[in-house]
Amino acid sequence: MGIPVKLPVFEGPLDLLLHLIDKNKIDIYDIPIVEITNQYMEYIEAMEKEDLNIMSEFLVMAATLLDIKCKMLLPKEVNSEGEEEDPRQELVEQLLEYKMYKHMSYELKDRQIDGEQTFCKSPTIPEEVLSYVEPVDLDKLLGDLTLAKLNRVFQDVMKRQVDKIDPVRSKFGKLEKEEVTLPDKLEYVAEYAREHHRFSFRELLTRQSSRTQIVVTFLAVLQLMKEGTIFIEQEQPFDDIMIGSGVHAAAV
Repeated sequence: MGIPVKLPVFEGPLDLLLHLIDKNKIDIYDIPIVEITNQYMEYIEAMEKEDLNIMSEFLVMAATLLDIKCKMLLPKEVNSEGEEEDPRQELVEQLLEYKMYKHMSYELKDRQIDGEQTFCKSPTIPEEVLSYVEPVDLDKLLGDLTLAKLNRVFQDVMKRQVDKIDPVRSKFGKLEKEEVTLPDKLEYVAEYAREHHRFSFRELLTRQSSRTQIVVTFLAVLQLMKEGTIFIEQEQPFDDIMIGSGVHAAAV
């Protein structure tokens, strides 16, 4: 006669079966199906029958146990390889899988409890450290480019501006003051870089309308390079020097 089990809550029929196996110290690979079925049915009869969804799960397992019990009374079937099939095999595999996941859940719960006991201290970084800005290494920033190469492009564009001067009208002697400031050009070049992402250094200088514009634009490029807002690159020694925005260069 089986031992009646009257525990209030089990997470499912497999949980109940594992409890019965552990309680009776049964080898999970050699389950005495008759004894386990009897104990399982006694628990089913003692269950509260208010929740039909939960009851249905236990009843399905009860039917499975009864089916296995009947097959155990019949001659064992032989598979294609000539080996006798154990009717309990599928149930054993389900119990082992459930037992593994159950132990994993216990492990995760323990880790959660340990994590809840961990407290982090708010950072107390001195203001001197927070305000520290790493010095910009222009040699590292430029890579294999040099200021001499940039200067050659600058001088070439300046020469083109001279070639554009009308030899007649330039002698008229009318002087006009052109208001060009470095902050304005810094904003102009930064905005141009955001819109174009990658563009030619020579093209940027060529777009300027005067020598003063070119000089201030050149200074703005150097300043933005120092700040890391733009980056300069040249794939081959005689290729055009290209400028890229900081965001675009980081993505590459």
